[in-house]
Amino acid sequence: MAVAKQKSGLQPSKARSEPAEVSKPRRRRTKVEQRADKMEQILDAAEYLFSIHGLYGVTLKDVAQRVGVHHTLLNYYFTDKKKLFDAVIARRAEVTIQMRMQALEDYDAATGGRPTVEGALRAFLDTDLDLYSQGGENWKNYGALGAQVSNTPYGAELFDLHFDPVVLRLIDLLKKALPDCAEADIFWGYHFVTGALMLTLARTGRINRLSGGLCDSDDFEAVKDRMATFMAAGFMSICRPDVARQTPAI
Repeated sequence: MAVAKQKSGLQPSKARSEPAEVSKPRRRRTKVEQRADKMEQILDAAEYLFSIHGLYGVTLKDVAQRVGVHHTLLNYYFTDKKKLFDAVIARRAEVTIQMRMQALEDYDAATGGRPTVEGALRAFLDTDLDLYSQGGENWKNYGALGAQVSNTPYGAELFDLHFDPVVLRLIDLLKKALPDCAEADIFWGYHFVTGALMLTLARTGRINRLSGGLCDSDDFEAVKDRMATFMAAGFMSICRPDVARQTPAI
């Protein structure tokens, strides 16, 4: 006769739970990292203020107040306001120059050295417009600042310093695309292109009001869809051999 098994008073052992993951202590940032982070905060604050008030409408104390530090800290990083302004311009200039130069080089290589006007303009303009449309508010502030200072002698000097190489690379491609065009007309064409680009980056909202809301000065994608095509047609028009430029009779 089978003997009934006695029930044990012990409960079945539960599966052992995994030990809780021990959080690793957060690595303390080095002084170099802290300094770099503070520098970015200062440049972002200055970029925003300069984009609204210009070089002469902002003080180092204004920037320090926006960052939330004592103004003496600004003097530690920058001995005067112009040095801060130059650093603001230089920081993003390096990025946009590198990206546009690469786009122009890639386009030239892809076409076997036989570019079109619109293709060259798209490599130059679209690459830049993508930065401003996709790079967040700080890039838009930088664009507005660039638009503002490009119309001043001091700003023009900074643009000469930073942007001449990439502009001249575009000019080189336009000369290839328009071998029979007068060199002066190509430079005038670029002059008109950069004027339209700067007005776009300024985001004044004027086109919103003029169009009754049909167009939006923040709509960089709409600009990107049209600007290179529009400007290419202008180049083709002024570079036609049969175009006679005469002073109109008064």
